Amino acid sequence: MDPFTQARPAHILLVEDNPGDIDLTKEALKDCKLANKLSTVLDGEQAMAFLRKEGDYADVDRPDLILLDLNLPRKGGQEVLAEVRADESLKLIPIVILTASKAEKDIVQSYDLKCNCYVTKPIDFDQFKQVVEAIDEFWFSIVKLPPTL
Repeated sequence: MDPFTQARPAHILLVEDNPGDIDLTKEALKDCKLANKLSTVLDGEQAMAFLRKEGDYADVDRPDLILLDLNLPRKGGQEVLAEVRADESLKLIPIVILTASKAEKDIVQSYDLKCNCYVTKPIDFDQFKQVVEAIDEFWFSIVKLPPTL
């Protein structure tokens, strides 16, 4: 579906365990020009249940984009990334790593596992807001996304 003629709001799945970062992301997305639907899960196991529509997530819509933190409880972000990329029905969903980690090994491993991009979270609120707005604009105004399967 062409994002310029998109009839429904873009759906973003935020996989993040830090309540402060969740609030910052919500606040930043409110200020974006596009209407977005944001779903949030707190760990990697919830992320996979959401994506596979299991249990409490049976009726959720598939997200158009995943914002994935690496440092998550129960199942880490790179495990989630690997599982999504190995799943035929999920592998085309764009995944943006949005994490505090600047470690080279995390960056290399994330790209090796086929993330679409790796973004380090700024500490400053205004910079964080700019990063989230830039991600939103890039993925929903510039990029042509694959159709929802």
